[in-house]
Amino acid sequence: MNGILFGKLKLFFRTPWTFLLMTGLTIGFVLVMGTGDISKLSVPIYAENEKLQDSVIGKTLMESEAFSFEWVDHEKIYKKVENGRAEFAIILKENEFQIVEGMESFYTLIANQLLIEAYEEKWKQEQLLAQVHSSVQADFKKSLNDKEAFAPFSISYEQFKGENTWIYNDQLHKIFGMTLFFVIYTIAYSVVQILVEKQAGIWDRIILSPVKKSEMYTANLLYSFFLGYVQVVLIFMLFRYGFQVDFHGKLVEILVLLIPYVFTIVALSLLVLSFVKTVQQFNAIMPFIAIGMAMIGGAYWPLEVVESKGMLFLANIMPIKYGMDMLNGITIYGDTFIEIMKPVSILLLMGVLLMGIGMHLMEKRHV
Repeated sequence: MNGILFGKLKLFFRTPWTFLLMTGLTIGFVLVMGTGDISKLSVPIYAENEKLQDSVIGKTLMESEAFSFEWVDHEKIYKKVENGRAEFAIILKENEFQIVEGMESFYTLIANQLLIEAYEEKWKQEQLLAQVHSSVQADFKKSLNDKEAFAPFSISYEQFKGENTWIYNDQLHKIFGMTLFFVIYTIAYSVVQILVEKQAGIWDRIILSPVKKSEMYTANLLYSFFLGYVQVVLIFMLFRYGFQVDFHGKLVEILVLLIPYVFTIVALSLLVLSFVKTVQQFNAIMPFIAIGMAMIGGAYWPLEVVESKGMLFLANIMPIKYGMDMLNGITIYGDTFIEIMKPVSILLLMGVLLMGIGMHLMEKRHV
């Protein structure tokens, strides 16, 4: 088994092009879609009261990672939407807001949530100010904007989530989604080498040696797992230390949680391999499976914006959905170990079942 692994590694260092291509595509897509200002959706915004621009509402909107808000006149709001230069626009009022939609987009749901949070923050500050005596109200208001200058007491904020609430981080979602998506190709195109070697008669010759067939499978699947895991580790390390992406201090936990996902993708690739007869068939089927899983499983957009019950049902059988749940849970939501164990357990169960069925079919069909 060690000899097979050593031979696989030597072959990899000679032709690492698939690995490098998928790694590069992941980094490239994330850079374009999810890390810089270029990824932010431009949204025109108008405030009926100019003071709203400098209020907590305006500051909250300007700090958004998903949108780039552009303050415009009231007349330009409708023109930009009508001309198709903006998917939607926002009108801010004193105690309410209005979203002017030009086309249906899940971004409006994200913007709506952001606006609700901004107005809630404004309402909380107004309630605090109302409770302070009028003689010290001005000083208290100043202290809210300059916390360091306020000495008598400190204010702490905590986030909580209800049953139907969700948090969206565009940058992390793109990194997680694209990484989990492209690693499918890296793993699949390494697993397919089992079929190549079998059809070339290499396995028949190795079987004559003391090496067991189980060791041959183990060596090949370990190599595929190693290749996929190294790719995701390199990508996350690059974004953390190269591009200074904040993973909420959970980088180590992320890398550990990726293990069951990579294992499940290895098992899925083996199952697909057991159904095909040629490498060409595998190469034709696998992209459809990978893209379908990414779309249905929430790699491209958050599942919270999907309303179709049928699509949400299908998402429950997609490994990538549970991979996203793990990564979002440990970083954005701060889930506990017990909460994370649910998607981890499902992925491990999926992996074991898919691996068992795949190996059984491979031997039964004598591929």
